[in-house]
Amino acid sequence: MAPGRLRGNGPQGRPGISVTGRRAGTFCLLLTVALCVQATRVQVFRADELDHNPANQRLTVERYSQPRGDILVGADSVTGSEPTGGRYDYKRTYTDGPLYAAVTGYASQAYGNTQLEGTEDDLLSGTDSRLASWAVWDAVARRQNPGGDVHTTIDRAAQEAAMRGLGGQQGAVAAIEPATGRILALASTPSYDPGSFAGSSAADQAAWNRLQADTDQPMLNRALRQTYPPGSTFKVVTAAAALQNGVVTDPGAPTGAPHPYVLPGTTTPLVNDTSACDEPGQSLDTAMVNSCNSVMGYLGVQVGLDEMVEMAESFGFNDPKLDIPVRPARSTFDTRMNQSQLALSSIGQFDTAATPLVMAMVAAGVANNGTVMRPQLVDKLTKQDGSTVQLMRPTAYRQAMSPGVAGQVQRLMTDVVENGTGRNARIGGAVVGGKTGTAQHGVDNAGTPYAWFISWAKPAGSDAVPPVAVAVVIADSDATDVTGGALAAPIARSVMRAVLGG
Repeated sequence: MAPGRLRGNGPQGRPGISVTGRRAGTFCLLLTVALCVQATRVQVFRADELDHNPANQRLTVERYSQPRGDILVGADSVTGSEPTGGRYDYKRTYTDGPLYAAVTGYASQAYGNTQLEGTEDDLLSGTDSRLASWAVWDAVARRQNPGGDVHTTIDRAAQEAAMRGLGGQQGAVAAIEPATGRILALASTPSYDPGSFAGSSAADQAAWNRLQADTDQPMLNRALRQTYPPGSTFKVVTAAAALQNGVVTDPGAPTGAPHPYVLPGTTTPLVNDTSACDEPGQSLDTAMVNSCNSVMGYLGVQVGLDEMVEMAESFGFNDPKLDIPVRPARSTFDTRMNQSQLALSSIGQFDTAATPLVMAMVAAGVANNGTVMRPQLVDKLTKQDGSTVQLMRPTAYRQAMSPGVAGQVQRLMTDVVENGTGRNARIGGAVVGGKTGTAQHGVDNAGTPYAWFISWAKPAGSDAVPPVAVAVVIADSDATDVTGGALAAPIARSVMRAVLGG
């Protein structure tokens, strides 16, 4: 090598860059680009996903860094917040927690939130952009506004009557104002205290574990999240379909239903629970008063599958998104059945299943002259200072039947209360329409039957839409007479009286 020359020098004697060095530089540049891309992806495109990841404790810390907004029944708050002195500054408290648990749900530092505490969490926790005076700046600064309030449609007297009537039984009540769809009562028993596990202490965990292990499932919202075979209460839907589709034109005339009525394609007769039904050709009115399976199953087949499905769906069956804003379980009426299955479904058996909410919609739709209103649990959302964020307005859900047909079904239901199986729902000074139901339960029907009652009531002499419609189901009881008339009708009566002011 010549003196003064270094390996790798350039032609002018400057140090050169080796191939290895260029590769290293390129690799570092690629790493930098990749890092920028990943940072952008995480901070921009995945920001919302990561913000709402359950493992992100920052959100929980933020959510409980200030008092939550309140959930109100009438003018009274049924929730509150109290300081903890711990990692989370505040925790949720409940006034009469078990009374309103089916409405409020729970907000727990350890276990998340449900019901209105869940669907309205952004507003209650203060992160809803509608609460901000300067929304863009608040979003950039991540400033948390004071939590807003949720005003429910619940009527305190109706809610108390529902819970008192249910007592220690497994069951549920849903009550609706037919003209608006406002939910007046939403009760589920046995209930639970959502404040018992609102924090994150060992005591909260122990309370949660006890509730989870309880075989009576007190945390199951039976009014919204559990479906039951509606039994004979579904005969109101079948009667409406028969009248709306002209299968029956005169409720007092013979229907032509044979006795015994053998399920199509089988040798099995559809039996009745009373000998009063054991005459051929009974009228629709008589069949409803005596709750005759044979007549109503026959009429369902005469109406036909498509028309029965259409009528059921007009009341909320088969709707997977009947949000109130809480999403209830889907009530079902099969869309593919043979005629024998259709006959059973038309009396509320086979695979037909409904939440108490949807059965309350059935009664409310009849009471509202055939118009089914969309049920709503929230009246309005407000800021902490009381200014309105959102006002909920009544909206029609479906027109199930004509007003004329609705009037005929109303008379059928009043006959059930005055002369039939619904006598225990009578209220002095009021017109009451109803329908009982006792649905089979368990393998080979060995379980305790489900006792149902759906109804509506208005002051006597009034031509206005009845102010209340109710559905009651008793899922388990120690009573010896497990029928809708004996168990469920008295509860419905007490709820209706509470709304009527009696």
